[in-house]
Amino acid sequence: MNQPCHSLELRVMDEDMLKQAVVEQGPQEEAGQLAKQEGILFKDVLSLRLDFQNILHIDNLWQFENLRKLQLDNNFIERIEGLEKLIHLVWLDLSFNNIEVIEGLDTLVNLEDLSLFNNRITKIDSLDALVKLQMLSLGNNDIGNMMNIIYLRRFKNLRTLRLSGNPIAEEEEYKLFICAYLPDLVYLDFRRIDEHTASVSLRFPGSKELAEIKHQYSIDELKHRENLIQARQEDEWARQDLLAEHKAAFVEYMNGSFLFDSMYTEDVEGNKLAYLPGVSELLEAYPSTPIATSSGRAWAHAPSLSGANLLLWASPLPGPFSTPRKHFQDPFLAQSSSRFSSCGPWLLPHIGPISEFSGGVAPTTPLHSQPRSLCGLPPPLSCSFPADKFIIICMDIFEYGLTQHVKRKMEISTFNECMYEAIQENQEQGKQMIAKFEEKHLLSLSAIRNESDLTSIETKITESYETINELFDVLMTLEMQLVEQLEETINMFERNIIDLVGTFIENCRDLENHHHERLLEISINTLEKILKGDLDQDLPDDLRALFVDKDTIVNAVGASHDIHLLKIDNREDELVTRVNSWCSQLVDKIHKDEIMRNRKRVKEINQYIDHAQNELDNLECGDIID
Repeated sequence: MNQPCHSLELRVMDEDMLKQAVVEQGPQEEAGQLAKQEGILFKDVLSLRLDFQNILHIDNLWQFENLRKLQLDNNFIERIEGLEKLIHLVWLDLSFNNIEVIEGLDTLVNLEDLSLFNNRITKIDSLDALVKLQMLSLGNNDIGNMMNIIYLRRFKNLRTLRLSGNPIAEEEEYKLFICAYLPDLVYLDFRRIDEHTASVSLRFPGSKELAEIKHQYSIDELKHRENLIQARQEDEWARQDLLAEHKAAFVEYMNGSFLFDSMYTEDVEGNKLAYLPGVSELLEAYPSTPIATSSGRAWAHAPSLSGANLLLWASPLPGPFSTPRKHFQDPFLAQSSSRFSSCGPWLLPHIGPISEFSGGVAPTTPLHSQPRSLCGLPPPLSCSFPADKFIIICMDIFEYGLTQHVKRKMEISTFNECMYEAIQENQEQGKQMIAKFEEKHLLSLSAIRNESDLTSIETKITESYETINELFDVLMTLEMQLVEQLEETINMFERNIIDLVGTFIENCRDLENHHHERLLEISINTLEKILKGDLDQDLPDDLRALFVDKDTIVNAVGASHDIHLLKIDNREDELVTRVNSWCSQLVDKIHKDEIMRNRKRVKEINQYIDHAQNELDNLECGDIID
C-alpha cells in the first residue's frame, strides 16, 4: 500500500504544472491553437488529469471552480486538502497514494464517484457531505473493523463498493454482513451481490434473505435509531430553512419576545425596580376580559412565564385548524398547566422566548412561523400593557419584513425577466444581420476568386471591407442601444428596490419611552410614600437602597431606560445596516455583471470582424489571377 519515494524527486502542484496539464489535455488542432493564443481560463476546465506527477501536496486548485473530474492517482499525496472550491466535482480519483485519514471532502456535495484504493486508511468516516455518492473504492487499505460498514448505511445512493484487500474482507461473514446492512448495494468488489453469495446459496437458498434474518434484531434496532435521528435532522433542517428565510427578510428573532427579553437581561436597575408596587402589573399583568378586534373575535393574554407572552385564541380556528389542540408539548405549558386550566383546549403558544426555540420558531406547529394574515389570524388592535404592545409591535415588524421580502423577490424576478428579454431581442437582431452579411460575404469572396481583372478584384475587395465596417457599425450601434436600455432598466430597478428598503422599528422606541414615563411615575410615588412612612409593602434591601433621594431613583430609572433604548437602537442599526448592505451589494453586482456582459459582447464583435477581414487579407491576388 505504501508508495516509496526514496529516489524520486517530489514535485509541487504549482501554476506551471497546472498550465502545462491544461494545455496538453485541452483542445487540439485549430481549436487548440486558438486556445493557446487567447489562453485557457482554469475556471472553464471541466476535466483535469494529474496522475504520475510525483505530487506530495494538493494545492492551487481553487481556480478550477467548475471542474467535474479530477485524477490524482499514483502520486505521493499524504493528506486530502485544497479541494474546498471544487464544489461541482463529480469524479475524484486519489488511488495509489499515501493517505491515512479521510478528510477535506466536506464541500464536495456533488461527488458521485470516489476512489481511495491502495492507501493507508484505517477508518471510513468524514464522508457525510457526499450525499450523492454512488461508487466508493476503498480496497487495499487497512480497514479492520466491521462497524465501518454500518457507517455506509447513510449513503442512500451507494450502489458499488470495493473493500477487497482490507482485513475486514478476510472475515468469515464479510459478504453476508454487507448484504444485511447495505441492502441496496448492487456490486461488491466488482461483482454483483448475487454472484458473491452463490456459494452460500448452494447450501442456503436465498442467502440475501438469510443475511437479513441472521442480523434482523440488530438491523431493526439500528433502523429505529436511524429513523429518530432522521426525524430530528429533518426538524432541524426545517427550522434552519425557516430561520434562513427570516434572515433573508432581516427580521430573524422578531417573531416573539426576544427583543423584549434582551432589554432586561443586562438591566440590573430595571430588575430591581420590577419589585415596586404596580410595576409587576405594568410588565406582566394582563386583562382578564377579552380585547375587541376588527374580526369580532377576542384576544386574551396569559400571565408571563419567564418573559414568554402567550396569546390565547378564544374560539376555534377556521379550516384545517378547527380541531381542538389538546396535546401541545410546550415546555411552558407543561410547567404551569394548572394556571391555564380554565382556558380550554384553544391555548396557542403564539409567542415564546426565543431561547427555547431553535431559530426562533416554536417546534409544536408551523402555524406560528407564518404571518397572521396567512394563517387566518386577525392582528390584535390594542392592548393595555407595554409588554404585550411591545411584542405585538415586534410581530408586526416581523410580518412586515416578510411581506417586503416577498415584494423584493418579485421585483428582482421582474427585473431579471426584463433584462433577459431585452438581451434576447438584441441578440436576435444581431443574428439576423450577421446571417445576411454572411450570405453576402460568401458571394463576394466567391466573386473575387472568380474575377480575373485585377482592378475589379481590388474594387470588390474594397467593397467587401466597407460591408464589414458597416456590419461593425451596425452591431456596435445595437450594443450601445442595449447598454442604454439596460442602464435605464437597472436605474429604475435600483430606485424600486431602495423604496422597498426602510426602517420600521420606531414604534418600539415610542413604546419604551411611554413605559419609562410610567415607571418613573411609579418610582416617584413610591419615594413619596417611603418618605411619609405610608408604604405598606416590604421592599428588598437592594431596591430600598435606591430610594435614598429623588436623584438616586431618577438616575436608576434613567439607567434602565438607557439600556432598553440601546438594545432597540442596536437592533435597528443592525437591521438597517444589513438591509442597506444587501441593497448596495445587489445593485453593485448588477452593474458589474452588465459591464462584463458588455465587454464580452464587444470582444465577440471585434473577433468576428477581425475574422471576416482576415479572410479578405488572406486572398492572394496572384492565386486568383492564375
